[in-house]
Amino acid sequence: MSNSHLSPLRVPLVSEERSLGQLTEEICAPMERRPTRAWWVAFAIAFALLAIGVGMVAYEVSTGIGVWGLNKTVGWAFDITNFVFWVGIGHAGTLISAILFLFRQKWRTSINRAAEAMTLFAVMCAAVFPVIHMGRPWLFFWVFPYPNERGSLWVNFRSPLLWDVFAISTYFTISLVFWYVGLIPDLATVRDRAKGLRQKLFRVLSLGWTGSHRTWSRYETVYLLLAGLATPLVLSVHTIVSMDFATSIIPGWHTTIFPPYFVAGAVFSGFAMVLTLMIITRKVLGYEHLITVRHLENMTKVIIVTGGIVSLAYGTEVFIAWYSGNEYERFTFLNRAFGPYAWAYWTMVTCNVVSPHLFWFKKVRTSPAAIFVLSLVINVGMWFERFVIIVTSLHRDFLPSSWSMYTPTVIEVGTFIGTFGLFFTLFLLFTRVLPIISIGEVKSVLGFARGHSPAHEPSTHGEPRRHDTPEPIAAEVPSPVLVGLATRKDVAV
Repeated sequence: MSNSHLSPLRVPLVSEERSLGQLTEEICAPMERRPTRAWWVAFAIAFALLAIGVGMVAYEVSTGIGVWGLNKTVGWAFDITNFVFWVGIGHAGTLISAILFLFRQKWRTSINRAAEAMTLFAVMCAAVFPVIHMGRPWLFFWVFPYPNERGSLWVNFRSPLLWDVFAISTYFTISLVFWYVGLIPDLATVRDRAKGLRQKLFRVLSLGWTGSHRTWSRYETVYLLLAGLATPLVLSVHTIVSMDFATSIIPGWHTTIFPPYFVAGAVFSGFAMVLTLMIITRKVLGYEHLITVRHLENMTKVIIVTGGIVSLAYGTEVFIAWYSGNEYERFTFLNRAFGPYAWAYWTMVTCNVVSPHLFWFKKVRTSPAAIFVLSLVINVGMWFERFVIIVTSLHRDFLPSSWSMYTPTVIEVGTFIGTFGLFFTLFLLFTRVLPIISIGEVKSVLGFARGHSPAHEPSTHGEPRRHDTPEPIAAEVPSPVLVGLATRKDVAV
């Protein structure tokens, strides 16, 4: 198996030679050894941020959301900004896992597990804000159309806010199932290595996995079906979130470009967050040979594409505001660029339009330090995008007498910081209790493009040897489905 390859034109997906046993040892090591000092420091910081957030939420719930900086004009601000931001972060996980799996992009194998976990944690962070925004969060279940004794009181099915409830809860459920099904072979591997109570726990979680041909075959079928089910959800969730704005009559919101614009922006910010996490993870855990520079480079290419779509959307919005002849639309966009929140608008443009173009340079695309910095810049820019859309469209409405400025309070900022604490606390715990890289899938690409690649065959003159006549690739490569099955069922667990 180690000498198998799919194409002699491609470079290996795992940069160093490893046996199957070595790979299992490396990926399971963070779960089986004591946490390092760096992990404890990171966990202490994340938990402290989480504690701040819990304190702020407790104060809000006991006092009321009057402690926020909202007013009669700006009724949505920090909470919805953060909600849309976190939902967008959650997009890349399912995109990497489901869509790239369907397209048989093998480079996803080292990053899909962590990206899927990131999706779940991000959606949990997003859920905090609308629940608090209700004012009485203990009645959150009223958004579900359950049978009740309150007569004609029923949820409003015509409201996009209710569509949000269905879309996001469905997205979270499918993402959780998809993530868990992908974990099952690895849970069996951990089960076979564990002892005592831990072994009993993983025995239950692995659902009797045996690693037989029949088990792998059924697993592949279920995984493929779930990938096909999860793919449209990637598009539907942020499309519906964008409807919250697009179906209103507020200038700056009432636009048909929002659904594709929001989806592209979500993928844009989601990949930036995956890059942030993966660059830290590969460095701290020593996974540079598994999460290679090629993985990072491929993700930067996705960011270039989605960043271009987002930039086009910004330009289209401005053009339509001018071309429509609507004076309110024109004022809104002039107010964004030159009004009191112009600093936020130009921060957004700089971070989201200018900075991704640095990835056109290969030296930047292949530098983890540069990618890390730019991924943070993009995340900041995407947060400001949501802030600009929401606050600048509201603070100067149709009546100049009601114009008002919005400034977030310490309580709001503390709540937002607390969600970062929640996100990183969950992610750090995840690195300790479950394999963050899919053992079975990485084993299946261990021999990818290794062994007979002309680019790796040294000539007698010390230069890469070139074949005058390329080998017939198509004759060697079976169908993608068969490749997945043939490689996976041979993997020892």
